[in-house]
Amino acid sequence: MTGAAGTAGTTHAPDHEREGPRAFAAEYSQRRDIRARPGFDRLRRLLDLLGQPQRALPSIVVTGSVGKSSTVSAITALLHSFGIRAGSLSSPGWLGAEQRVGLADATIDSDVLGRAYADIAPYLPLIEDDGRLSAFELLAAVAFAAFADAPADLAVIESGWDDAGELSALLDAPVSVVTPVAVGEWEPAAGLDRITTRTAGVIRADTLVVLAQQVLPAAQALLRRAAETGAMVAREGLEFGVLGRQVAVGGQMITLKGLGGTYEEIFLPLHGAHQAHNAAVALAAVEAFLGGGRNQLDVDAVRAGFAEVDSRGRLEVVRRSPTIILDVAGSPVAAGALAAALDEAFTFDVLVGVIAIEREVESAAARDGGGERDGAAERDGAAEREAAELLAVLEPVLNTVVVTAGAGPGWLPVDGLAAVAVGVFGSDRVEVVPRLDDALDAGVRLAEEDADLGGAGVVVTGSASVVGRARALLRP
Repeated sequence: MTGAAGTAGTTHAPDHEREGPRAFAAEYSQRRDIRARPGFDRLRRLLDLLGQPQRALPSIVVTGSVGKSSTVSAITALLHSFGIRAGSLSSPGWLGAEQRVGLADATIDSDVLGRAYADIAPYLPLIEDDGRLSAFELLAAVAFAAFADAPADLAVIESGWDDAGELSALLDAPVSVVTPVAVGEWEPAAGLDRITTRTAGVIRADTLVVLAQQVLPAAQALLRRAAETGAMVAREGLEFGVLGRQVAVGGQMITLKGLGGTYEEIFLPLHGAHQAHNAAVALAAVEAFLGGGRNQLDVDAVRAGFAEVDSRGRLEVVRRSPTIILDVAGSPVAAGALAAALDEAFTFDVLVGVIAIEREVESAAARDGGGERDGAAERDGAAEREAAELLAVLEPVLNTVVVTAGAGPGWLPVDGLAAVAVGVFGSDRVEVVPRLDDALDAGVRLAEEDADLGGAGVVVTGSASVVGRARALLRP
């Protein structure tokens, strides 16, 4: 990397590079419970010191409520099929920080992140005089430095909905993507205001915005923002979309209308209508980036790209007899997509769910000065309400649910989740097993007890972290 960080890396390389990957992993882990300040002011200062590595290449920013990681995966796979070396930063932690960062459609090497961290580490004390970077901010800075050094041709960045505009403001993003936005039925006016505020940096005059299909209130707020800024917008269902789809072995065959033409006979190794829509959004984003969507892309390259989309944690079958499926469905909207896909793509006599749910790390009350006890109570209450909605959506497709615990303080306590589950399923359909490895065994046992050979299934779902831990246990 050029600039100040490159000089620092030369000066400090012997100590930092020896321990680079381990040191970075340790730093990332220690910062997991730190919340980024609004505006990413510390990250902004660090990137300034490093010579703005995130602006050394253009970016595609992907935000929204659901479908972000799948869309990022599809975009990077498509870009790779066109010979574009893309770096990516996505949200699921899976097995560690390095699993969130990709380069050239593969997980980045831990040594590459370690060297980037070695460049950055000497500058951290200069910007942390009033508090430490969050784990995400540190990871973003390290990823941007690694992409600049690689070099990558493009960065595809997944942004949390709460800070999408603030992160986008740091980047050179000619294309932005907004996946479906969940608008709660409570406080609809406040919800629309939040949508408008959070998209301030994503929807701007110099950006082509690719909008997935939205519920009406969200569509109105997003399009109003686009009209105010003069941003160009491509809308799913109008300028692009899904023309047809059929269930296939290991996924589905889809036909997509892109910005530049129609793409037929595309195999997508992901199940569910929602994944076909994510694919349409990804295709439109790549068309927009490569040429503004004016011309049709090479169909064979598009087919090759979609065939390589990462299926981890997306109705991923990791075991047979009984079938064990992993799917990240941490919200009621995602749970609805999971339920529909399970009903469409699988035929189980008995299906058991193994579920743990993550809550918000910090509540609004705590941020505004509320007490720690009040903040924890509010977090638990909000998490339990959302858990009840999620479980109610899954109840028709699950015979039994095994409730388990997460790995840290960010998880809904197992007794709270169990009480919610009993309220939805009834006590005779709920089993509580705090340890995840034991919960997986319990899920298999319950499935095998109640189904004929070949007709049993277990789905592990909830927040991304529990699915990642289950994947590590089941596919070491």
